[in-house]
Amino acid sequence: MTTRRSFLKQAGIVTAGAWLMPHLACTSGAPKGEVGIQLYTVRDVLVKDQKTVLAQVAKAGYTLVEPFGFNKDNGYFGMSTKDLKKVLDDNGLKAPSGHYDINSYFTSGATEDLDACIQACHDLSSEFLTIPSLSEEAKKDPDTCKKTAETMTKVAEILKKEDLKLAYHNHNTEFTPFGDTYGYEIFLKESDPKLVFFEMDLYWLVRAGKKPDDLFKEFPGRFPMWHVKDMDKANPDQNTEIGNGSINFVDIFEHSKESGMKHFFVEQENNYKPDIIGSIAASNKYIKETLIPKLPK
Repeated sequence: MTTRRSFLKQAGIVTAGAWLMPHLACTSGAPKGEVGIQLYTVRDVLVKDQKTVLAQVAKAGYTLVEPFGFNKDNGYFGMSTKDLKKVLDDNGLKAPSGHYDINSYFTSGATEDLDACIQACHDLSSEFLTIPSLSEEAKKDPDTCKKTAETMTKVAEILKKEDLKLAYHNHNTEFTPFGDTYGYEIFLKESDPKLVFFEMDLYWLVRAGKKPDDLFKEFPGRFPMWHVKDMDKANPDQNTEIGNGSINFVDIFEHSKESGMKHFFVEQENNYKPDIIGSIAASNKYIKETLIPKLPK
């Protein structure tokens, strides 16, 4: 199974450091019809022809994208951020968020990678710099998680001066129990709620046995972005097109205001039917017909 980390290694764009894997409170403001896509979904075709694939993404009904794989020396798969911005503009696409590896700041306080990622966000006119993952070392126990949350706040303070916001994207390991708590809860409680936000990956949250609604109620306004990724009914290790799986997105979308959701991004990592572009088109159609009408007025 190709993971994001292994894919980036194969593409030659992982840095020498480890892969990272108001109030300024964000309120629900997702425009009707604005559907985003995490570009990892189309990675296998994207690396071959970015211009054509981004045009196909727009034709499939998406207006927002979330890039991944930035490298300060190589840009996005060899395309500079400014060139990528032009391609996005040409296709009526915007990138309110991107996934960026800033692990070096968490491990050593080095700012070189962080500075490059900030500039990339500016080049793409993004609002959020999103951490795609943290190393297991950064969330191995409650004390470590607390220190990581404190570092998140420090990064968010730096970003605030740059008119940017920090978000953190989860997998399922953040929900490994530490007695009566877990890493994700510590991150939420120990980071500054005015500065540190979360991009909730709904698939991984459900996979960990958690209910999105519970976290929305406990930490309202902290989740301005979602990854909308469905779970195959027969094999939970697999994804599927939105609406074909076992996750109750209708209920989740009805609670979007409480969560503070502003943007959401479709993500599908595998099991495309009939193919990658066909899959993203089917997901977009279901979302616009079934889920967007559930967004609170």
